[in-house]
Amino acid sequence: MMLWQVMILLAGFLFLVKGADWFVEGAACIAKKLGIPQLVIGLTIVAMGTSMPEAAVSVTAAMQQNAGITVGNVVGSNILNILIILGITAVITNVTIQRSTLHYEIPFMLAVTTLLLGFGMTGGRIIFMEGVIFWIFFLAYLGYLFVMARKENAGEEGTVKDFPVWKCLLLMVLGGILVVKGSDFAVSGASAIARYFGMSERFIGLTIVALGTSLPELVTSVTAARRGNAGIAIGNIVGSNIFNILFVIGTAALICPVPFERKFIADTVIAIGAGVVLWLGTFRNRELRKPCGIVMLLCYAAYFAYLCVM
Repeated sequence: MMLWQVMILLAGFLFLVKGADWFVEGAACIAKKLGIPQLVIGLTIVAMGTSMPEAAVSVTAAMQQNAGITVGNVVGSNILNILIILGITAVITNVTIQRSTLHYEIPFMLAVTTLLLGFGMTGGRIIFMEGVIFWIFFLAYLGYLFVMARKENAGEEGTVKDFPVWKCLLLMVLGGILVVKGSDFAVSGASAIARYFGMSERFIGLTIVALGTSLPELVTSVTAARRGNAGIAIGNIVGSNIFNILFVIGTAALICPVPFERKFIADTVIAIGAGVVLWLGTFRNRELRKPCGIVMLLCYAAYFAYLCVM
């Protein structure tokens, strides 16, 4: 029975990753055929695509009243994105950081994470109006990205494949189905495993589900590092963390209130601490180097040990 639940969880992760990939590919193709500039496609559809697994899992968990997975998935993904993904990437190669990421995007990530902490501490849940506030900041962030990209004439967000319209629509439909079904599998499988081993949904959300939904970022960053193209890794991870809070938690809160357990206060503080470590580790040399990467991995090991004993 437990083996079956593990298979359901793994199938859910596979569906999420592949479904998000197909949906983004189809949506970007349709946008291109409608004459939408590739710059806009890269900043919206493709960028949000990396947060689709987190969004699907968190909304599904919120609707099923699995609060520990909803918030745990986002907070856990943000911690894992910085400490594990950037830590591994930095161990492989030095990772340069853009000036805008250092001076604007990392501080903004810290600010929205602190805002999440404040919302969670005041009412014990993220309500509709707080979801609206997150979405206002989310739209403002999209505007900032668009302005920055126009200034830099960024036309390198990737080429969009030119499929026939029917294939684009098919990719979107199949991708959407896989994401929805994958999120359902991931939540149900993770919840069953948690109950079987007597683990809390918070622990499952912060570790297993967070890792599963961060697979796109992990594969992208490590692959880029191995190919010597790790310069965009920090910006992508920071952007993904901002999207996770503003888009994922904001969307979930618009659908139904998202409970914020008191234990998540410590986890959110750790997420803020991970961002501070990243900022301090890159501020002096304008790049993330191997010693800081090792410190990040050790920090995550200590955090995981904390989760195991709490």
